[in-house]
Amino acid sequence: MEFILAIAQVNPHVGALQENMRMMLRQIRAAQAAGAALVVFPELVLTGYPPEDLLLKPLFLQRLAEVEQQLHRELATSGVDVIYGTVRHGGEGLFNAGVFVWAGQEVGYAAKWRLPNYSVFDEQRYFVAGDRVQIFPYRGVMLGITICEDMWHTGEPLASLAAQGASLIINLNASPYHVGKQQEREEIIRQRIAEHGLPVVYVNQVGGQDELVFDGGSFVMSQDEHGAVQRIVRCQFCAEDLRFVRVGARMEAPILLQALALEAKEAESEGTVEEEVYQALCLGLRDYVGKNGFSGVVLGLSGGIDSALTAVICADTLGAERVEALMMPSRFTSVDSLEDAAEEAAILGIRLSEISIDPLFAQFRQQLAPLWQQEGETAVGEDVTDENIQPRIRATLLMAVANKRSKLLITTGNKSEMSVGYATLYGDMAGGFSVLKDLLKDMVYRLAAARNRWAVARGQRPPIPERVMHKPPTAELRPNQKDSDSLPPYPILDAILERYVEQEQSPEQIVAAGLDAETVRQVIVRVDRNEYKRRQAPPGVRITRRAFGKDRRYPLTNGFSVR
Repeated sequence: MEFILAIAQVNPHVGALQENMRMMLRQIRAAQAAGAALVVFPELVLTGYPPEDLLLKPLFLQRLAEVEQQLHRELATSGVDVIYGTVRHGGEGLFNAGVFVWAGQEVGYAAKWRLPNYSVFDEQRYFVAGDRVQIFPYRGVMLGITICEDMWHTGEPLASLAAQGASLIINLNASPYHVGKQQEREEIIRQRIAEHGLPVVYVNQVGGQDELVFDGGSFVMSQDEHGAVQRIVRCQFCAEDLRFVRVGARMEAPILLQALALEAKEAESEGTVEEEVYQALCLGLRDYVGKNGFSGVVLGLSGGIDSALTAVICADTLGAERVEALMMPSRFTSVDSLEDAAEEAAILGIRLSEISIDPLFAQFRQQLAPLWQQEGETAVGEDVTDENIQPRIRATLLMAVANKRSKLLITTGNKSEMSVGYATLYGDMAGGFSVLKDLLKDMVYRLAAARNRWAVARGQRPPIPERVMHKPPTAELRPNQKDSDSLPPYPILDAILERYVEQEQSPEQIVAAGLDAETVRQVIVRVDRNEYKRRQAPPGVRITRRAFGKDRRYPLTNGFSVR
């Protein structure tokens, strides 16, 4: 007996229950038209992942139950059976569940055993763990359902499923992206298949949710007749997709799995790190803007590398017509910066307006001067106070334009700067979303260079001017200022930050890796004392294992020192 199984890699909207149900029904109709009998959706697809404290709201759970009843009525006449992620009430709380609906009737569900409570995950706040397994006979195949983390461990529940006769594992996922995550997923599933010999259908969510990006990459793996584990099909990355596999029950194991090329689009090849990160940034930005209902974005375009890359990502993601930039020069702004910003805006086709901040800056200095004189303090213009006034003026102008246009203000700072507090609170940190928040400076340059290469390969003009790629980074808040006046060279800074922030290494371990002890000490001091700034920064796309946000939750008032 054979049937066609459809993998529905979809982009749910957290909390939008009716919208998510309609999305599922569209995929079900498309799968039915292709001859599929069974459609598999990701983890918590109806609620979207992660639903967080929506699950503590009784009205939300009531609406979810009503939507599921409606979905099941639709499925009763669809001729298609479905496995999807949702919640179910257990004896002591909620289960994170995978539900099997056959001919419109729920025949059972599997509860998630392994509830992750590390990194960005907080599932033990909302769910209780499952402790039983159920096999679902379907067209000659014995289906076992597992959910995400269940497959990342040896033993249960997979061992019990194998012992009870499962012949195909359906694994529902909402697995967020970081660099190298797809390779990790596929290696883990290869290990589980090697342990039990059971083929796996791994279906993952796609889309952006706050700082998280779900990159999709759903796949099917099985052992061949020689016992070698092979990938049979894989969905696209960072895009919705619908793929099909022919499943045939056989008397001997393993069961037959065969990919069906029912669609022309194929994205099976591995991409470069720059390509995958760029796709993730675009997806995270697109969904944050779209799902929150903004008409477009506004950003400051300074003529530097960070704002240049941010502008390109915004234009690529949203279209040039939805991106507006402001150049806000002061007496410290170089002619090169003015020219570079204008050139990039012209290449991208985005709107660029220029507003000098000098008159406003002079007003601030005039108003504050009597206060400083009265207190006998340093006059404005002679310390960092003067520097910080400038980005705060710029932030006010940017917010005014964003409010007037009903657009989202995008900040342009990177992880290197944010780590050490080289950013102005309520100034260049002000905004609603940060595209480069989790990118060290080295990755900013790598993406900028890659984007220019891609343009040349397509016969287009590189969007980031060559001079921007090579000029020394500067905030241009005082005469002849360079970032290197206040920070170690970025390659050294990034090497320390990668070890201290992302790998949680001690100062001794970092120094043992060959980095200067005093430089390490200075950087760590700045990282530790600027937690309060980072806590007030806007959300941004997560691309590493250790982003500022849900990943890293240090107390603001903190007496512990690693030094």
